[in-house]
Amino acid sequence: MSSLHRLRAFWRTTSALDRAATAVIIFAILAWTIPLGRLLSFLGGWLVLIFLIAAGYLIVQFARWTRKRLLWGLRNRLIVAYVFIAVVPVVLLATMVGISGYLLYFQLGAHLLSDDLHERIDSTAHVADTLARTLAAHRNSGTSITAANLFSQPGIAALLDGARQHLSGLQIHIVSANELGAKARVLTRFSGLVQSGGTLWIESAVPATSADAPAPSPQNSSLPGELLVRVPVTAALLQTLAPDLGPVQLTTFRPAANSDPAAEVFSLDNQRLVRVAQISNARALSPKQGWYDIEIKGNSTLNATLGEKDEPTSATVPVVAAFSMRPSALTRRLFTSLGIVGDPVVVILILIGIFFLALEIAALVTGIVLTRTITGAVADLYEATRHVRQGDFRHRIHVRQRDQLGVLAESFNAMTSSISELIEEQRARQKLENELTIAREVQDQLFPRELPSLPGLELAAICRAARVVSGDYYDFVKLGETKLGLAIADISGKGISAALLMASLQGALRSQAILDGHRSTSQVVQTLNRHLFLNTSDDRYATLFYAEYDSAARTLCYTNAGHCAPFFVHGSEVAKLDQGGTVVGLFDYTEYKQVRVPAAPGSLFVGFSDGLLEPENVYGEEFGTARLAAEVLRLRDLPVERVAEGLLSAVEQWAGTAEQADDMTVIVARFR
Repeated sequence: MSSLHRLRAFWRTTSALDRAATAVIIFAILAWTIPLGRLLSFLGGWLVLIFLIAAGYLIVQFARWTRKRLLWGLRNRLIVAYVFIAVVPVVLLATMVGISGYLLYFQLGAHLLSDDLHERIDSTAHVADTLARTLAAHRNSGTSITAANLFSQPGIAALLDGARQHLSGLQIHIVSANELGAKARVLTRFSGLVQSGGTLWIESAVPATSADAPAPSPQNSSLPGELLVRVPVTAALLQTLAPDLGPVQLTTFRPAANSDPAAEVFSLDNQRLVRVAQISNARALSPKQGWYDIEIKGNSTLNATLGEKDEPTSATVPVVAAFSMRPSALTRRLFTSLGIVGDPVVVILILIGIFFLALEIAALVTGIVLTRTITGAVADLYEATRHVRQGDFRHRIHVRQRDQLGVLAESFNAMTSSISELIEEQRARQKLENELTIAREVQDQLFPRELPSLPGLELAAICRAARVVSGDYYDFVKLGETKLGLAIADISGKGISAALLMASLQGALRSQAILDGHRSTSQVVQTLNRHLFLNTSDDRYATLFYAEYDSAARTLCYTNAGHCAPFFVHGSEVAKLDQGGTVVGLFDYTEYKQVRVPAAPGSLFVGFSDGLLEPENVYGEEFGTARLAAEVLRLRDLPVERVAEGLLSAVEQWAGTAEQADDMTVIVARFR
């Protein structure tokens, strides 16, 4: 199918609201792309609002359509479930670990920078304390000392040489009390960052007196007030701070004045500030050790005391420190403190990480394999059901594994095989039923279509087959103007074989009775016996009752060849016509005899098959000859048709079910 056809098919599945929203989107895009002048100015914000509503509606509809298409298949459903159950938690955990690691290294870098800076502040304070104690010792001993003599002393000179190696630009000042002005830190200890004159300093100030000497004051300004040691924070100093970090940059600020341009003023830490200067080193970032060794950027905030003369001591401004680093460099710094144990610890951590990663990969692969196994089996079942729906029951599912899904596939194969066999049996049964229908039609042609008429004789006959075709047979043969042959037979077996034997019996009977009308009934039956014996198998036979009625002589001649004895009713007496011989077709050269019975006016003849005698009631009792004879006497005065129907109805009521176990045939003849 081409893309255009797919697009048309998809468009036909959309609703009117979907199409309206699409039209709105297209119109809005055209209106914004092609200048429409007054129309666009007239619509204005309404067009934007309608566009957003239509776009939101289409997004929701598209999400529903995508969800429906994506989650229709079981494989996609299991994959999505597996992603939410296994993959998403792992991704979230890995993300959390990554963020935590980033923040940890962030904090560690800020800590290293702050520690090194405070180490410089502590070194500056140590120099100031040493000089102050030296000055105080000379003053207490009454010895005068100048700054030059102080710095040239061997101990002090060695101290200053060592300090200047990591405190580049170290400066020492002895400030008198009147030079300090009104600052609150007069004659108190102070160490920290100071911003003065646009420059950031590391300063340490201590009183230039001993603990037991009187403290100088602004009223006694001739005494030294403070010993000040300070170091300018420059790029050279930053180069020595936190060597495990990469580039470091400090940004200084000052309080904003009313005269500062508004564009340069911003708020930070609840203060209105103006950027003063940026100090940065030229140190490069360490080389990358792997794809995981990303660059981490961090920053921290320091506080600097304003060192201007007219500023109070409590006034501070923030100093923002920004830095970059590699996790590998800080990791080496962390494990350096472990000494010789550090390398094995790193190796163990790496091995644990690899082991956990291998477990996760194994779990992922196992989940994928199990998912493919389940979805593959379901897909095979679905494909098999499609074949079944199309009528192909020969399709079989390939059983891949001996598990529950495999057993389900085997059960499906067994089911389709059974259905296929049932369909074949149904087809064979249908074919057989068609053949039986044809046989029934042929058999119906064998029964008399119309009952013959003979003066002084009323006839009725009914044959109800237990199956499609009957094994019972009755016939009437016109033998002349005053003679009529009556025959009733029961063929052994049922179905088509019985019907074929019935056709053979009818043909032989009619040929024998019609061609030679002077033969007795016993001779006719004997000839039929010989014919059936020679032309049927050893297990095929028939019971037969054959009689000839002569209306002129008013006699009934009969021969009973093993058939159920018919009733001959005259008044209230019932006689059984049971003389003749054995069944026909079973033995060769069997002798039969003929019996003559007078047929007085008002007499009734009732011939029947064993289907009227053998039906049982709920207690297992057969209907039997006695009950049938009683019914004949009860119905003898009714028309012959009602007599025949009444007998069948009585038998059916006795059995209590409409289902027949055997064929039922009855012939009724009344002599006038």
